[in-house]
Amino acid sequence: MLGNLGRLLVSKKIITEQQLQKALAEQKSSGERFGSTLIKLGFIKEDSLLSFLSNQYGISSINLREFNINPDLTRLIPADLAQKYLVFPLTLKGNTLVIAMADPSNIFAIDDIKFLTGYRIEVLSAVESAIKDTINEYYDTSTNLSALVSHMDDEAVEFIEEGDEIDLSELKSASQEAPVIKLVNGVLSDAIKRGASDIHVEPYEKVFRIRFRIDGILYDVMDPSLKYKNAIISRIKIMSSLDIAERRLPQDGRIKIKTDKNREVDFRVSVLPTLFGEKVVLRLLDKSSLQLDMTKLGFEEDDLKNFQKAIDQPFGMVLVTGPTGSGKTTTLYSALSELNKVSENISTAEDPVEYNLMGINQVQIHEEIGLTFANTLRAFLRQDPDIILVGEIRDYETAEIAIKSALTGHLVLSTLHTNDAPSSVNRLLNMGIEPFLISSSVILMLAQRLIRKICPECRTPITLTKQAFTKLGLKSEEFHTTTLYKGAGCRNCSNTGYKGRMAIYEVMPINENLKELILKGASSTELKKEAVKSGMSTLRASAIKKMKQGLTSVEEVLRITFAD
Repeated sequence: MLGNLGRLLVSKKIITEQQLQKALAEQKSSGERFGSTLIKLGFIKEDSLLSFLSNQYGISSINLREFNINPDLTRLIPADLAQKYLVFPLTLKGNTLVIAMADPSNIFAIDDIKFLTGYRIEVLSAVESAIKDTINEYYDTSTNLSALVSHMDDEAVEFIEEGDEIDLSELKSASQEAPVIKLVNGVLSDAIKRGASDIHVEPYEKVFRIRFRIDGILYDVMDPSLKYKNAIISRIKIMSSLDIAERRLPQDGRIKIKTDKNREVDFRVSVLPTLFGEKVVLRLLDKSSLQLDMTKLGFEEDDLKNFQKAIDQPFGMVLVTGPTGSGKTTTLYSALSELNKVSENISTAEDPVEYNLMGINQVQIHEEIGLTFANTLRAFLRQDPDIILVGEIRDYETAEIAIKSALTGHLVLSTLHTNDAPSSVNRLLNMGIEPFLISSSVILMLAQRLIRKICPECRTPITLTKQAFTKLGLKSEEFHTTTLYKGAGCRNCSNTGYKGRMAIYEVMPINENLKELILKGASSTELKKEAVKSGMSTLRASAIKKMKQGLTSVEEVLRITFAD
């Protein structure tokens, strides 16, 4: 079948004989479809191949991205079959099922679908990438993973009790079993498709479960048999270049994979020994989804101006605060992206380095060998820096060097773990930094959180009582003019009511009044009152603005922020 298509393309002088042979050799080693291989090698364009197939087989073509999909028809063709043959059901006309197909010459696929559905099959050709995107959007791939687990041979892997002696060769062999490889690969690709930020692989006494964190919330994905615990975890460790023999100490590694869209995704892997085995957490680092445009991060107009004004200063310190997973790295990387010019020498000390940024000197911290934040900062100062990013200020030594750097002509960006912007002052004081050093070096403090966005496909108005409305912090006179929303739940958002996240910010420039309060040793509450008086929007106020714009829900505002 592949050879016939190739010969046809050669006979029509669309590709050369040399290109055909190269494509066949590449297809044999990669296992990809022949058409995909031709496109990847640049021998033919996707729309040209679609036009050729349509003319050759006398069928019409369709632009799936403009077609009004009926999701109910997906029940007629199982997800695994749709993915295997790259087909998608379009319409049902009487006894005829119309399908989109990437390779209309595959008569075996057409016969299989005809036998399975019981309908006559009418084929329209469509580009492969559009079919893949449509399958990913309308099929729930998590059910495929469950099906894969249910079909795994119980004898494929031998379960090892925690206290038993381990035969490493057997464990490594078990981790290379085809079902285990398929399962792990399936979990990784499913996490990418569903936009997960983390994968949790967790062994318990009687349960072994896998969860995804999507839009900040953990969801159960599957519960493989305990029988496969060691093999699955060993497979992940082998992919991460970790020591499978070491099960008593934490380990960190990295996996890099390339998706079918030629997109590179990194997985940062952390292995932690627990009571019932090793827990593995994989953080997805997808550079293609990294948002480095500050205007699209979620800043209000005044907050963005204040932040940009601060990072444009020739020296001083800008602090970004918030818990783990609140988007601090994205905000700092967006700032560095704007500052990244040929005229600037930028160095970063990070633990870990999440994304590689061209033109920026990034250093991975290794405390076990003495490469700490403090030591790295000292080295930076001998490297003629203009801008320094410190991944996190954790102790007095790091804070002291960072502040002295900010006072001696360098712009320093860093993070702290505090609940809001004003609390950052007390955090530095608790580390032992003198108030006069804080007031003279810090030019802006910013707190942030990530809040879920209502799914646009199922956004529905809600009605609140006036009491509940005002309790949120809204003015009673806005009650009749403000419409609030929630997500009802649909296929687009996997019935969660939410799709994606955005940042909310609390931006506190250090003005003269705040400097005086810092010097006097004022509390966080006093600093906050003065900052609000000077125009600062708190995290709750920022979230309420997003809620009034119909972007997020009441539940999210209450879940993410404290009342002022």
